[in-house]
Amino acid sequence: MILVTGGAGFIGSNLVAALGERGLGPIAICDHFGEGPKWRNLAKHPIVAMIPPGDLMGWLDENGSSISCIFHLGASSSTVEGDVDLILSNNFTLSMKLWYWCAENDVRLIYASSAATYGAGHLGFDDDNDPTALAALRPLNPYGWSKQLFDANAVRLAEEGAGPPQWAGLKFFNVYGPNEYHKGGQRSVAQQMYEQIRDQGRVKLFKSHHPDYEDGGQMRDFVWVDDCVDVMLFLHDHGGINGIFNCGSGTARSFKDLAEAAFDAMEVEPKIDYIDTPEHIRQHYQYFTEAKMDRLHQAGYERPSTSLEDGMAAYLRGYLMTDDPYR
Repeated sequence: MILVTGGAGFIGSNLVAALGERGLGPIAICDHFGEGPKWRNLAKHPIVAMIPPGDLMGWLDENGSSISCIFHLGASSSTVEGDVDLILSNNFTLSMKLWYWCAENDVRLIYASSAATYGAGHLGFDDDNDPTALAALRPLNPYGWSKQLFDANAVRLAEEGAGPPQWAGLKFFNVYGPNEYHKGGQRSVAQQMYEQIRDQGRVKLFKSHHPDYEDGGQMRDFVWVDDCVDVMLFLHDHGGINGIFNCGSGTARSFKDLAEAAFDAMEVEPKIDYIDTPEHIRQHYQYFTEAKMDRLHQAGYERPSTSLEDGMAAYLRGYLMTDDPYR
C-alpha cells in the first residue's frame, strides 16, 4: 500500500492520479476536506482508506505493516499563514513523527520541501545538502522556515544513520496545473491569469521597481505539475536515491511570458495592464527564481521539463477550458 498525505490537495491529487494510471497501490489518503469542492480532486480515483490528519499516527500503528512507501505532501502551505504554532505542528512536528516511524518500520519516505526555504534567493537556488549550506538559508516566512527545519533535521539524522531506507525531499518551485482550484489566493498565477482573460479579456501584471527588469519582466521558475509528479515517480522507482532535490523547470521565465502563453492558449489577443506593486510587499519582492537541477540530473533523472508554452496549453485547453477541469 502507498500512503499519500495531502493526497486530496493540488500536487497530491495529481500524484494519486498518476499512481492509479500506473497500477500502483492500493492508495491510502491522509487529508482534510472541509465544506468546499476539494473532494472533487479525488472523485475519479480509487482510494482504500481516508484518514483524518489527527488520526494518522494511530492508523499507522494499526496498518503500517502493509505500507511500502509514504509520499508526505500534506502541510500548512499558505505563505501568509500567521499562526506559527499551527505551521510548526503540521509541517515540522508531524513530519518528524513520520520520519521516525518510517525509520523504525523500514518504510520509504518521499516528502515535499519547498523553494520557500531559499528566502529572497540572495544565496542562489542550489540544492546543496551540506548542513552548513542549509543553515545559511534565510526563509522569509514561517512556512519556508518550517520546511527548512525539517530539511536540516532530515540531513542530520540521515548522516547519523537514523533514517528510512529511502528518503527524498523535493523543493517545489512555482507549480501550476489542474486540481488547485480549492487554494483560493494561493492558486498559481497561471490559473488566476486564465480567469482574468476569461472574465475581462486582459491581464494585470506588476510594474517593475527594479532597474534590471522591465514591467512584467520579473522571473519565476514555473513548473508544470506533471513534471513534478514524474520526478516523484522516478524516486519511487529508484529506491536507492536519497537527499533533497530541487523540483522546477530549471528555466526562469517572465510573468509576461506566462501571460502571453495564456493568451495564446485561449486564442485571445494579448492585452496587459501594468499596476504598481503594493507597498507592503515591494521591499521583499522577488524578481528572480530558477531551480538549479544538476543534482537531480546527476542522480539519473533525464526527462526534459515541459516548456511554459506547452504546459499552459495543456492546462488551459485540457482542463480549465473544458466542462470538467479536474484530473
